[in-house]
Amino acid sequence: LKEKELGNQAYKKKDFDTAITHYKKAIELDPTNLIFHTNLAAVYFEMKNLDECIKECSTAVEVGREQRADFKLIAKAYNRMGSAHRKKGELEAAKTAYEKALTEHRTPEYRQNLSEAESAIKKAAEEAYINPELAEQEKQKGNECFKKGEFADAVKYYSEAIKRNPADAKIYSNRAACYTKLTAFDLALKDCDKSIELDPSFVKAYLRKGNVLKAMGQTQKAMDVYEKAMEIDPNNAEAKQGYKDCAVKQYSGGSSDPEEVRKRAMNDPEIQQIMTDPAMRMILEQMQSDPQAVSEHLKNPEIMRKIMKLKDAGLISMQYR
Repeated sequence: LKEKELGNQAYKKKDFDTAITHYKKAIELDPTNLIFHTNLAAVYFEMKNLDECIKECSTAVEVGREQRADFKLIAKAYNRMGSAHRKKGELEAAKTAYEKALTEHRTPEYRQNLSEAESAIKKAAEEAYINPELAEQEKQKGNECFKKGEFADAVKYYSEAIKRNPADAKIYSNRAACYTKLTAFDLALKDCDKSIELDPSFVKAYLRKGNVLKAMGQTQKAMDVYEKAMEIDPNNAEAKQGYKDCAVKQYSGGSSDPEEVRKRAMNDPEIQQIMTDPAMRMILEQMQSDPQAVSEHLKNPEIMRKIMKLKDAGLISMQYR
């Protein structure tokens, strides 16, 4: 025990060679104590001599079994063995060692170590599977199925393409189109969001998201998404039409009476704000006296959005292009 204490003192000072000498001497004096082996393994771990660390941990387990040592001590040896394997990049061996540690003694630390090893194994497998060329082949198969109306099969090919190239925003957008056709709107939205996350300037993903929200009856959310698409591409006809369709639906409320539609629109706080904005009132007056001014004002995305909102609410009329 005296040699062990001397080893511990040297270990704390990071005098690893001296620590090894004392721990080995302790093992010579008492080969039945597994703690000496786990302590020696800890020194090897710090020195990055991982093979010797694993070897000492194995010896510690054997000694512990023979002496019917406390299962917590055996678990500690397995856990240290797992950490050494993990540092070497031997993830499967690390996973096995952590599992054995948990079999002996369940602690949050050992569970966390196992979880991290399993995540690393999964990530490594996914990365090894990535192949953009094969992803493109699967995507083309998906495209062919989509054209034929075979949407479920298209989903299968797009899903495989995503596994092969998870950084391609277009594949998620394509799969979202399939899910929309299959009326699996929640999955379609999830794919649209992922596509946008990967490429925030990819207009088609916004359009598809807007179309899904429109189909779900979430008119205001759809308008917000179409608006975002118009910010990226102010001349996008599909975004403009989508926004217009939603606005008409939102403010008509199923009514065909123009006066009723106007009343309903004036209850909207945003429309009230637009109508009381002096700058907007001046623009609207200018548009009445000079129809050519319309095209100039529509070049400003924010003004265009406000004018479209008023028009689609039935409060103004103009030639829409």
